[in-house]
Amino acid sequence: MISGSKHGSLRAGARGFFLGALLPVLIVASAAGSAAAQTIRPVVVEYVGAKVKAKFELVNDTLYPLNVILEPKSFDVTETGEGVYRPLDPSIHLKLSSMSLRIPPKQSRFIFFEARADSIPAWFVIPCTFAGLPKRGGLDIQVELPHTVYMLQKDALPREDVRIHTAVYSPADKSILVEMENAGPRLGRALGVEVVAKGEKRIHSSFPLLPHANRQLLIPWDLVEPPEKLILKFQGFTIEHPLVQASQVAG
Repeated sequence: MISGSKHGSLRAGARGFFLGALLPVLIVASAAGSAAAQTIRPVVVEYVGAKVKAKFELVNDTLYPLNVILEPKSFDVTETGEGVYRPLDPSIHLKLSSMSLRIPPKQSRFIFFEARADSIPAWFVIPCTFAGLPKRGGLDIQVELPHTVYMLQKDALPREDVRIHTAVYSPADKSILVEMENAGPRLGRALGVEVVAKGEKRIHSSFPLLPHANRQLLIPWDLVEPPEKLILKFQGFTIEHPLVQASQVAG
């Protein structure tokens, strides 16, 4: 996300942390030029239990010293997977080794933290804002990268809590709409998502399925063969669900 403001700043941010890819995220901001040289790793982590002691790394691969501000938040996730920040829940007790730091050029720094949740599952995010890049067009540039933490219950999400309500292929839109629900109190993660046709398949990214929440997936499908089924892989079980065409649903 890139946005300008009346105060003369340009901010590039990553709000795709809820997709859950366990990989470093590089923000590519065409207007920001060197904004792709900041990294946070790992981006998303999962721990079992109500207490966590851990660390993550902030990397400055530019030729400039950068200042970083950390602002822990709680978040909600919309049905379409967008994250919405809100103040940190009082039920989450978080201690960071630093709330701000300066990273010299071509170096990195670790942030250590301790977290305790009054109840689990629980989750929070630590947005880290990098500042100090050269101005572009008279605008200050900031890059925001998130470190997202999920604190899981000991028991995995059971098969009976995952309910597929819709799995429809629309040839006109060249897309597949999937609507599902986690009907239980446990947090789970779709480790793999595949759409299969004759001799073809498409893979969708992993995502968390929050307790008592609905989730929509919109998966592009531009292949000639129509898709036949949806495969969702969770810890301990796999769901295979047939796909129907939109015309058949309407009929």
